[in-house]
Amino acid sequence: MASIRREMNVEADATQIWDAVRDVGALHQRLVKSFVVDCRLDGDDARIVKFANGMEARELIVDLDDAERRIVWSATGGRLTHHNASLQVFDEGGGRSRVVWLADLLPNALAPAIAGMIDDGMRAMKATLEAA
Repeated sequence: MASIRREMNVEADATQIWDAVRDVGALHQRLVKSFVVDCRLDGDDARIVKFANGMEARELIVDLDDAERRIVWSATGGRLTHHNASLQVFDEGGGRSRVVWLADLLPNALAPAIAGMIDDGMRAMKATLEAA
C-alpha cells in the first residue's frame, strides 16, 4: 500500500484553519480555492468533490474530531481500490500552524499521480488560508 505524507507551515491561526477544514461542503470556497472547483454534500456523511483537473470523487467523511483538529475521509470510485486520508491542524503559536495530510492508497502505481494532486492541494490550501 502506498503512503503519502505532506506537511506545511501556514501563517494563519489553527482555530481559523480548522473552521475552514471542518466546513466539509465548502472546500472550493474556504480551503482549496482553484484546486477544488465544486463541492456538494451527499447525505450526512459524504461529499462530491470536483477538482480543477476535471476529476470527480465521492468522499465519505469517516471522522471529524474537533478536539484533535483532524478530519478523516475515504474516496470511492475511479481507479483506486483503496483510499483513506486525513488532514490535521497543529497550533504552532504566534498565529502560525502546521498542517499534515496523510493518504494511504491502492494500487501503488497511482501514488505519483495522487501525490501530485496532494502537492497541488497543499499549495492551494496555503494560498487560500494565508489570504483569508
